[in-house]
Amino acid sequence: MTIPANIRVQAAAAQLLYALPRPLRRLVAGKPVRLDGQELALDAQLLLRLQQLSGASLVNGTVEHSRAALDVSRHLVSGKPIQPVLTREVAIPGPHGEVPATLYTPDGLPTGSGMLVFYHGGGWVIGSRRSHDNTARFLAKYAGLRVLSVEYRLAPEHPFPAAQEDALTAFDFAYEKAETFGADPGRIAVGGDSAGGNLAAVTALVTTRRGGPAPAFQLLLYPAVDVTERRRSRELFSDGFFLTEEHMVWFIDHYAPAGVDRTDPRLSPLLADDVSGLPPAYIATAGFDPLRDEGEAYAAKLAEAGVPVALSRQADLIHGYANFLGIGKRFREALAEAAGALRMGLSTPTSKD
Repeated sequence: MTIPANIRVQAAAAQLLYALPRPLRRLVAGKPVRLDGQELALDAQLLLRLQQLSGASLVNGTVEHSRAALDVSRHLVSGKPIQPVLTREVAIPGPHGEVPATLYTPDGLPTGSGMLVFYHGGGWVIGSRRSHDNTARFLAKYAGLRVLSVEYRLAPEHPFPAAQEDALTAFDFAYEKAETFGADPGRIAVGGDSAGGNLAAVTALVTTRRGGPAPAFQLLLYPAVDVTERRRSRELFSDGFFLTEEHMVWFIDHYAPAGVDRTDPRLSPLLADDVSGLPPAYIATAGFDPLRDEGEAYAAKLAEAGVPVALSRQADLIHGYANFLGIGKRFREALAEAAGALRMGLSTPTSKD
């Protein structure tokens, strides 16, 4: 895809801004933001300031405009494609038609590696493999595994449970074809960010409860796990921190419109009666994120059920940090921790038959 000239100019300007001495970056960003015992990282505050100045927003009018805006704006924050990572297009057969996917393989990775089935974020309405291309590349390279990034169906054209059905289809396909891809079927993880974290958590829950193949690990980055309750973090960070209350309502109303039972564990896994026996999990939350408290509640629920879980609050960051790899350093540091957890989580083969 050719990047528009104005976007290239804006991306270059952003790079120059982040390269300024810290006192000058602080001057542009404004006074430190402290809330709920946390201080917002300068990298994150500067990004929010740029967003404010440009008038950009995660939701931009109609569904079509929002999708197009995200596809363009990713060039401002995601950075140059991480290399050397090889890509291959994959068509996953499914009961509702083919599910497109991209397989990422770090150059030189031997056969028998682990694999991550990755679901992108975007509120089940926007986002794509393209918007999360560098996130998938980063995890593939720094976790040392193959990543299968899934283009699941989006709402409102395909409301709940379409995305969840495609997520499950993709995991089953990855397990069945793992050796063909050069991966170990005993070391397949599911993972994603935000709505993608929701799909990963639900896939782990559904596969565990049905018996048979299930993931060996789950990587949940600031996941949405309960769409029925407004927790304290949703009140504290409802506006001004990238993901807003207005956005959240817009997303869920498209994905789970009137008539959908929002207490269904396939939509709100935090409400599942039983989460025992689920695969080990790394759950990351962001301190300045409306979804923070529900992600941490899910980590606590897993731990109480005896599931090995590592909870990591990135206290100084905002929602979406896994996509901001091309600006500053703090966002990459946070995702590097997740990659390390993923590498460790898949270090030992686990039979799931």
